[in-house]
Formats: sequence, structure tokens, C-alpha cells
Amino acid sequence: MSRYARSERAALADLMLDVGPDAPTVNTGWVTRDLAAHLVVRERRPDAAAGILLPPLAGYAERVRRRIAAGNWADLVGQVRRPPLWSPVSNPLVDELTNTIEFFIHHEDVRRGGPDWQPRVLPAGLDAALWRRVGPVARLALRRFPATVAVRAPGHGQLDAGRGGDRLEVVGAPGELVLFLSGRQRVARVEVDGPPPAAERLRTASLGF
Repeated sequence: MSRYARSERAALADLMLDVGPDAPTVNTGWVTRDLAAHLVVRERRPDAAAGILLPPLAGYAERVRRRIAAGNWADLVGQVRRPPLWSPVSNPLVDELTNTIEFFIHHEDVRRGGPDWQPRVLPAGLDAALWRRVGPVARLALRRFPATVAVRAPGHGQLDAGRGGDRLEVVGAPGELVLFLSGRQRVARVEVDGPPPAAERLRTASLGF
């Protein structure tokens, strides 16, 4: 079985070493050092990782992340490259399920953070793996969006999400849809069709997991 989480992780670690700790990313206000520290907290600091999702713990999570970000860059990337076997989100039993999207997105956060990037041509298997995750991501990201959004990947399928109302269509490759639905609309190569006010609202909405 192909291990896309592993290959995206390795590619991200290689790219981080290539561009260095202060390269821009798609994540507003974060350079590569910040992104690497986020991944280390997520995998190695369960006491702080809860703050990624739970606002009352966000301050503690951020303090831990900043301390980790101040460490040696090569060591930091090494921790991203080689997660601990005990990690609740990266052990071999759950790695492909929990990290395929995570590392695909963050690999693209670095790739698309600077100028002159182009979308990758992804392996067919990775496209298929990402499409299988588009449905849950869309339903979560669009659960409060006041329209019906048809999410379509040519050659893969279509699904509807959102709360109903105006009908919009978002069309793109599976990876581009994942980026769009994770709040990275400005760098996602998709087409958005529908009533212009609703379409513009979707392009600028605060989406994400």
C-alpha cells in the first residue's frame, strides 16, 4: 500500500531544509520555522496540542510552539521528518488516515508561500486518496456556510455541502479542493461558479477544519 503521508512528510522536510527557517508560507504570519514547530507540537506535545483545536488552551499551545520554534533548525526539521512511534496522531496504525491531508496541505503551504510556484501533477493514487477525504472536510468546513455548495473533482465525483440557499459550484482537482476547503482559497486553483455575492463570500470565508 502506498504511504502518501510518509512521502508528503519527507518532501516537506526536504523542502524546509532547502528554503531555510525564514521562508514565507501560506499561513499568515508564519515562516517555515513556525510551521515546523506547529507540527512538532501536534505530534510530540499532546499536553499542548489540544490548544490547536480548543480556544481556552490556545495560549499555552502557542507558548510551547514558540519555545520549540526557537530551537536549532536542523533538529527541528529532523523532528518533523521522524515522528515518535508513540504519537497519537502519527503512529503506524493511524498515520495514513491522520496525516495524508495534514502533510499534503503543509507541503503546499511552503511550496506556495513564495512566488513562481505551480501546482504539482500528483500521482493518481494520491489524487484518489485526497478525494476520499474531501467529503468529510467539505461537510466540516462548510457546515455553517449559508448556501449549498456542490464540490466537484472531474473524474472523481461530486458532493454537496453547506446549509442550503443559493447554489454554488466549486470545481478543481482533489488537492486543490482540499486546499480551498482548508481556508487557503487564495492559492487554490479552483473555479467557483454561482451568484456573484455568494461566490465572493465563499472565496473570502474563514474556512478550515
